Amino acid sequence: MRVRIGAIDMLRGLTIAAMILVNNPGSWGTIYAPLAHASWHGYTPTDLVFPFFICIVGMAIYIVYKDYKTVSATALRKLFIRSIKIIGLGLILSIFLPVPPFLKAFESWRFPGVLQRIGLVFGITSLLFLYLKPKTLYILGIALLLLYWVWLGYIPLPDGSSPTFERAANNWANYLDLQILGSHMWKKDYDPEGLLSTIPAITSCISGIWMAQQLLYKQWKNLLLFGFGALAVGHTWDFIFPINKALWSSSFVCVTSGWAAICLALLYYLMDIKQIRFGKLFQAVGMNALIIFFASGFIAKSFYRLKIGDQSIHGYLYAQLQDILPLASKTQSLVYALLVLSFYLSLGWILYKKKIFIKV
Repeated sequence: MRVRIGAIDMLRGLTIAAMILVNNPGSWGTIYAPLAHASWHGYTPTDLVFPFFICIVGMAIYIVYKDYKTVSATALRKLFIRSIKIIGLGLILSIFLPVPPFLKAFESWRFPGVLQRIGLVFGITSLLFLYLKPKTLYILGIALLLLYWVWLGYIPLPDGSSPTFERAANNWANYLDLQILGSHMWKKDYDPEGLLSTIPAITSCISGIWMAQQLLYKQWKNLLLFGFGALAVGHTWDFIFPINKALWSSSFVCVTSGWAAICLALLYYLMDIKQIRFGKLFQAVGMNALIIFFASGFIAKSFYRLKIGDQSIHGYLYAQLQDILPLASKTQSLVYALLVLSFYLSLGWILYKKKIFIKV
C-alpha cells in the first residue's frame, strides 16, 4: 500500500517553491547572493534546490516500489514511459518558442536540462532499486562517488593531458559533453546537467531512497546522524574534490544529501512527531510538483519572448512593479519573484482543493 508522509510532501513543495523563486527574478543582474548559484566551486542555498529534488525523487521511488515482490513487464513499461515523459517535457521547454516558427533551429537545441536529468535519474535509479538488494544499492551509490572522483581527478584525457576540476576543456565532464553533445549544451564549454555528471546524481537519488526507508520505520534520528556525517565528509572531501554543482562533484552530493536529510528530519519531527500542522499550502504544491514546475518554466519562457509594445511581457510587468514600488533594485527583483511564486502557490492550492493531481 502506498503511503503519504507529510514531511516529504512538505519538502517537495518547499523545493519546488524555491526552484520557482530563484528562476524568476525581476532582473538577472540584480539578485541577492543567496538566490544565485555559486560561480563555480562552492555552493549557495540556491545550489541545494535541484539536488533536494533529486533526493525527493528517490524518496518517491522507495514509497512507490517498496512492496514490489516481482518486476512485471507492465511495471517496467510504466516506469520507462514515465521516464520518457519527464525527459520529453524538458526537451519541450528547451526547444519551444511561443512565436513562429515555434521551434528553435536544431543546431541551437539544448539536449540536457533539469527535467531531462530528473527523468533519466528516475529511470536508472528505479531499475537499480527494483533489481538490487538495499545493501547492494547503497554500496553501489558510494562506489559511484568514488569512481567519479577517480575518473575526474586522476585519469588522463585522450591527448595525455592531466585532468582538472576547473571550467576548462581538460575537465572530463566538460570534455565528454563537448565531444558527444557539441553545440547542444547550455554553454559552449560546459553544461550543468551534462552526461558524465549524471552518474553522481544517481547517488543523490539513492540517498533519497535511504531517507524514505528511515522515515517509514520512524528512524528520523538516523537522518540527523546521516546528515551531519555527510556534511562532515563532503566538506572534508572538498579539499581534494571541490564542492561543485556544475560538475555534481562527489563532495557536492555529500553536502546536499546531508542538508536534505537534516531538513527532512526536522520537518518530520515537527509534523509527524509533534503533530504541529503548518505549511498546508506547500504540501498542496508538492502534490503537483512536476507539472507546476513545468508550467512555471513554460510561462516564464513565453513571457520573455512575447511582446507588449516594444517590451517583453516580463519586462513590461517588471517595469510596472518598479513604478509602483520604488525600492532598491535587488529588493524589487526579489518582490517580483515572490509575486510570481505566489501565483504558482495559488495554482497549486486550487488544484489541490479541486482534487486534481496531474501525474507525469
